[in-house]
Amino acid sequence: MRWLVLLALLPGAAAADTVVATQTIRPQQIITADAVRLDPAEVQGAYATLDAVVGQEARTAIYPGRAVMRGAVGQPALVDRNQAVELVYAQGGLRIRAEGRALGRGAAGERIRVMNVDSRTTLFGTIAPDGSILVNK
Repeated sequence: MRWLVLLALLPGAAAADTVVATQTIRPQQIITADAVRLDPAEVQGAYATLDAVVGQEARTAIYPGRAVMRGAVGQPALVDRNQAVELVYAQGGLRIRAEGRALGRGAAGERIRVMNVDSRTTLFGTIAPDGSILVNK
């Protein structure tokens, strides 16, 4: 009888959830609420809430029944490869704008290679929230 009381007082194992794909999610696809669900299992390195995944972009293919792992999704891309972009160089009071072409694909805050269309020079820049590329060399 004492054991039953002690077992009742012990905290139960905390249930952890894992986000699992319900359908095939292709790379560069925006994840919708119907494409994922929560499973009552814990998978190390996987997302545990739907809010962290819905609205994100798949970086790799995610197959039905598989856990959505960290690193497999990220912010949706603002700039696509070969897209015409505005290059911005700003230092102190100086601000130079030029036309460029993206040599990579990425989201805000990511560094990509870009080419200045006029000089054909290849540079690295950071994608700004408005889609322009901030270069600092």
